[in-house]
Amino acid sequence: MSTQCLAQLVQIASPPAIGAKGAALMDVHSGRLLWGKNEHTQLPMASTTKIMTAILAIESGRLADVVTVSKTAVRVEPSSIWLAPHEKISLMHLVYGLMLRSGNDAACAIAEHLAGSISAFAELMNQKAKELGMHNTSFKNPHGLPDPDHYTTAADLAKLSAYALRNRQFTAIVSTTRISIPWEQYATLRIWHNKNRLLQTYPGADGIKTGWTRAAGYCLVGSANRIGQRLVAVVLNSPDDWGETAALLDYGFAHYKSVVVVSPGQYVQIVPIDKGYPQYVGAIVAQGYSWPVGIGEQLELKYLIQLEPGITAPIRAGDRLGHLAILYQGTTVAKLPLVADQVSHRGWLGYKLGVFLDNFRQLLLRELGEEE
Repeated sequence: MSTQCLAQLVQIASPPAIGAKGAALMDVHSGRLLWGKNEHTQLPMASTTKIMTAILAIESGRLADVVTVSKTAVRVEPSSIWLAPHEKISLMHLVYGLMLRSGNDAACAIAEHLAGSISAFAELMNQKAKELGMHNTSFKNPHGLPDPDHYTTAADLAKLSAYALRNRQFTAIVSTTRISIPWEQYATLRIWHNKNRLLQTYPGADGIKTGWTRAAGYCLVGSANRIGQRLVAVVLNSPDDWGETAALLDYGFAHYKSVVVVSPGQYVQIVPIDKGYPQYVGAIVAQGYSWPVGIGEQLELKYLIQLEPGITAPIRAGDRLGHLAILYQGTTVAKLPLVADQVSHRGWLGYKLGVFLDNFRQLLLRELGEEE
């Protein structure tokens, strides 16, 4: 390898020089914070606020709702998708307008429809932030226009973004580069292009949200997925939001590789079943888990099996038996469900009856299949 190539590899494997006031890089699957600068400093977040607005709208289960836009919503400036008073538009389309075009009017229409008022929706936002462990975040509105009590940190925003990206519908919306939808008051279509230039310029980019106000400066949350490894980078008040976000993602993909530490269906241990026949079943992991490992870094995870108390027959295959806790530096980073790999009947007679019924069912299915 040439000296020049080696120097390039060393440079990309070193943290980039970031001028943003706050920045963070996180692995989406594991939630591991890979790098940060002033990542716990409270800063205004501008329109990156809308990540929370969008995920709450999606998780409401009401995307098919038809929203009647209020006069209050259309007066919000400056970013707008040009909603009209009393216009009817689906909640789904409002979320697209929110995330692709950063519509403040869309944000208000969503908040009013789901919670009745901006303040009530802000309460929902703060409740969700608390659930996600965003301890240094406070929401006062759904759009991010300046308010002294509206702030977050780069680490909290990365945590929210990683959570949201695990929702397929959210990822589908924020990765959309262009969409056309009906425009109620005109005989033409609304055509929205995503403001997130990373989708066009960064390989594997799939989100998320731009932001700017005079108080917050340029903010950007960018995500990318390469060969199953997804990273999210946050910059708040950055002199070069596009370049610094790309540099953080480059560093993450070059320096960290996602390693499968637990596979779905992996056997963990035998579990005794009270009054069961058989008396034991195998505990297997219901879902897999990966962990990002840096260059020259040792895998420093610990595992703790925690079973439910008093596991008693009957037990069906797939019934929950407990969980496998994965710990990193003493902190639990994941709890994976442990489930039974087979049936345990209640006593010997229950076992025999179960075998008989299963054989009878199989025979009946074969006969029905032959008749067809």
